[in-house]
Amino acid sequence: MTNTFTPPAPKPAAAVSPAPKSAERKSREARRRFTGSSITTVTWLLAFVFFAPVIWLVMTAFKPESAAASNPPVFFFVPTFEQFEAVLSNGAGAYFLNSLIATGVSTILVILLAVPAAYAVSIRPVKKTSDVLFFFISTKMLPVVAVIMPIYVIAGQLKVLDNIGTLVILYTAMNLPIAVWMMRSFFQEVPAEVLEAAAMDGAGLIKTLRTILIPMVTPGLAATALICVIFAWNEFFFALNLTAANAATVPVFLVSQMTSEGLFLAKLSAASVLASLPVVIAGWVAQKQLVRGLSMGAVK
Repeated sequence: MTNTFTPPAPKPAAAVSPAPKSAERKSREARRRFTGSSITTVTWLLAFVFFAPVIWLVMTAFKPESAAASNPPVFFFVPTFEQFEAVLSNGAGAYFLNSLIATGVSTILVILLAVPAAYAVSIRPVKKTSDVLFFFISTKMLPVVAVIMPIYVIAGQLKVLDNIGTLVILYTAMNLPIAVWMMRSFFQEVPAEVLEAAAMDGAGLIKTLRTILIPMVTPGLAATALICVIFAWNEFFFALNLTAANAATVPVFLVSQMTSEGLFLAKLSAASVLASLPVVIAGWVAQKQLVRGLSMGAVK
């Protein structure tokens, strides 16, 4: 009797399902696209809302006074440079020169003082460094209106009222705490190995600052300087109360364009546009350094 071997029947192959996108994945991607589009739309709407006053300011600067004060507002008009000519012929140059001197000199002094101070509290900290930093920032907590009277009395006794040098000193003191805190965060981003290598090569403090640290934190330096320029250029309270005719700055000049006779909106808008141009141009020129500088201390 012969036994015949019957091979086992092969197992059926598992069914291979096609790999199209599932309905759940499609729904998830549709929701993601909708969310992205919604965020983009809301962002553009918010940007337009925030920028709309600037657009209206520029439009008003090119209107005749009658069109600027009309109600309802006039959206279609023939542009004119009459208001700019009136502002420039009203002695605006002296005010702009005072602002340039006060802003430029105070910013230079702030940088010269803030760099070594920030180096001391970041690279070479001591036991009371936190107390020093708190003292710096606490000076910004005092309301300006609380100190204007003592400053006015002291400036009067020293006979430095209506003096551009007084504004330079005050703007330097006003911006120095912010500059120290900003530069401290930038210096902390410098690797310690770089400073150790410089010390091994025999570089002193001045050489280390000039040839190593400052080139590495140049974006942060530019950002700090631009912040100081903006704050000093826009400062109004000190300039209004401590100056008269010789040292008045651009913000004081803007207020002088408001007359009791009315019909000053177009002229005031033209003066505001001219006053904004220096800061806008400075920010546009330094925008790359500004973005890099503001992001240097953001991530440790």
